[in-house]
Amino acid sequence: MACRGLSAIRKGTVLNHQQTWGIVLAGGDGTRLKSLTQLISGEDCPKQFCQLYGGQTLLTQTRARVAGAIHPERTVFVVVKAHEKFYRRELADVEPTQLVVQPANKGTTAAVICSLLRITGLAGDPVVAFFPTDHYYSNEARFITSVDRAIRVASHHSDTLVVLGAKAERAEVDYGWIEPSARFESPFTNALHRVSRFWEKPSYPTARVLLARGCLWNTFVMIGRASVFLAMLDDTVTPGITRALMAARRCAGEVPTLAAQDYLWAKLTESDFSRQVLSANTEKLAVLRIGDVGWSDLGTPERARAVIAGLRLELTNVTRPLKPSFWTTASGI
Repeated sequence: MACRGLSAIRKGTVLNHQQTWGIVLAGGDGTRLKSLTQLISGEDCPKQFCQLYGGQTLLTQTRARVAGAIHPERTVFVVVKAHEKFYRRELADVEPTQLVVQPANKGTTAAVICSLLRITGLAGDPVVAFFPTDHYYSNEARFITSVDRAIRVASHHSDTLVVLGAKAERAEVDYGWIEPSARFESPFTNALHRVSRFWEKPSYPTARVLLARGCLWNTFVMIGRASVFLAMLDDTVTPGITRALMAARRCAGEVPTLAAQDYLWAKLTESDFSRQVLSANTEKLAVLRIGDVGWSDLGTPERARAVIAGLRLELTNVTRPLKPSFWTTASGI
């Protein structure tokens, strides 16, 4: 059964549709970081369940970060069945309705669809915010301020999806880039722009040009109405599928029928939401400059080691004793 757990939603649990919901994407396999996570954990552990630094897993750190902007009771976690031994204990305090278990990892597009179907069944058409679990921010307070600002923008401009863009520090070829265009007029911020184009993992010469132009790194933190996400999906990679599922849910009650869920999963192919959906819908997007928040995608051993080394250097000037647990998970790095 696709999107396992959808049928567990009980009558009477529908919440205020005006409230914002968070979606934590925790279903990746972490293939590129496997050599480092195996060294640290001693097993084949996906990076989101690994204690890379600080004595906490990336998932636990993401939960704490998201809780600064969105109530934990309105946060949904997208995982895959194969990782159950890792998330069972870590998410033991999470209600079943907040856990979306996919049969397998089919990429970010499938994760977005499954989570949106869960949330629209619970809350109608709220503003939703997506958060990857493999991120680091040296200035989390500034990041949360940006999330709050983006939520206000998405609530006010209900037909717009806001993507958070981080200040680019180098000509990075392994990140997605966002090329901003004209300013997007909003009463909440002067740092909002329309989107001219997405550049996915450009060549080094292209990345140098993008850096010189003042383009932004795509954090893949996205905020907007659930209906905006679903409309984009229906117009691009899943024409007709999400519409059919929404119709099936209206007929059946709060959630799609099991047959509809199976139909969805069988039709979905592995797909990257940024590449296949966002890039094709730039006219519906706005990018919020979040400034210098010290953002890093911990997708490779080199970037993870750089973050850990930076934290070690930053803490050498701390006068109070450090907790031994901070470095216990960084041995051998």
